Amino acid sequence: MIDNRTAPYAALLLRVSLGTLLLAHGLLLKVFVFGIPGTVGFFESLGYPGFFAYLVILGEIGGGIALILGLWTRPVSLLLLPILIGATVQHAGNGWLFSAPNGGWEFPALWTVLLVVQALLGDGAYAWRPNVLNRVLFRRPAAAH
Repeated sequence: MIDNRTAPYAALLLRVSLGTLLLAHGLLLKVFVFGIPGTVGFFESLGYPGFFAYLVILGEIGGGIALILGLWTRPVSLLLLPILIGATVQHAGNGWLFSAPNGGWEFPALWTVLLVVQALLGDGAYAWRPNVLNRVLFRRPAAAH
């Protein structure tokens, strides 16, 4: 049985946690630790086109921010799935545990499932709704219901 009183807060916790981890992974790891050229080189060393690195960085940073704010939660969660499925496939040969050399596939697989759960749950509590965006960004009154 789903408790409708607490479910929005569970979705909020999941959404903010996923967003924070994605933002940290994209910004801290890929931009500040490896650097953008290093990330591009890594993708190319795996046989992927270098521009995929830019898409992944943009997806992780932009998607992370969107999830934290609760902007377009369902579509963002679904759009991030190819990145996490790709990471799961890339790590599949390293074994299950993420502590294995070069990281196993347990962590990206978990992220993949959690993004599906988030897409099914929706925004949760304290998400920015389009009416809020209109008021904040464009100083327009909220739409009438």
